[in-house]
Amino acid sequence: MTAALLAEDPAPPLWHLVDSGLADEIVPELPALRLEQDPVHRHKDVLAHTIAVVAKTRADLVLRLATLFHDVGKPRTRSYERGTVTFYHHEAVGARMTHKRLTELGYPEEVVDDVSELVRLSGRFKGYADGWSDAAVRRYAREAGPLLGYLNELVRADCTTRNVQKANDLQHHVDDLEARIARLAEEERRAAERPMIDGNEVMERYGMGPGPEVGAALKFLLELKRSEPDLDRPATEARLDAWWAENR
Repeated sequence: MTAALLAEDPAPPLWHLVDSGLADEIVPELPALRLEQDPVHRHKDVLAHTIAVVAKTRADLVLRLATLFHDVGKPRTRSYERGTVTFYHHEAVGARMTHKRLTELGYPEEVVDDVSELVRLSGRFKGYADGWSDAAVRRYAREAGPLLGYLNELVRADCTTRNVQKANDLQHHVDDLEARIARLAEEERRAAERPMIDGNEVMERYGMGPGPEVGAALKFLLELKRSEPDLDRPATEARLDAWWAENR
């Protein structure tokens, strides 16, 4: 299965695994998807969709395993409501199934954990196009943690629609999400920054009370820290004294 997944084009060897019956012995959850019709992908069964998604990704084992298993929980969660097929919580169910199967196949623990977590998170992007608050964006990034890049790649690949506009819209939304994550991370980083010398020390050092001069000094110290982060305290104090003498 690993050889099939890491092939330059994984689709033919994956179909061979299924059609030859080998998948029934190695990963029976995969051929089980063949009979599962997904109303979101009306033109194909879930197996065809899954293999198409895998084929859209780069040859990385964690990423391709995650795409292979991302819909594996659908057969167990299928239900009918008012004539509509639903797969509520299939990501959580699929994550447990993925962990069990990959462990039995002997994959390294870190691979099993990462792939299972990606399967669990694979549906988190749903609803972004309807509008997410900054808090929701932060929550998405926080949940994904070090797997954020993988998760966004999975989301991008999990679009096999023949509608060009819909495909372009999804890529645009992921672009927008990634830009917002980067912007919020930079804002948080800057908000967490503190100059090496605080306002109380500045007032004590120059024998003065609160005022605009203290604010200007703190602004200088913050810019100094950003431009020369390795500057130690004595050097910082010397640079502050020089700035103070020049600007008083």
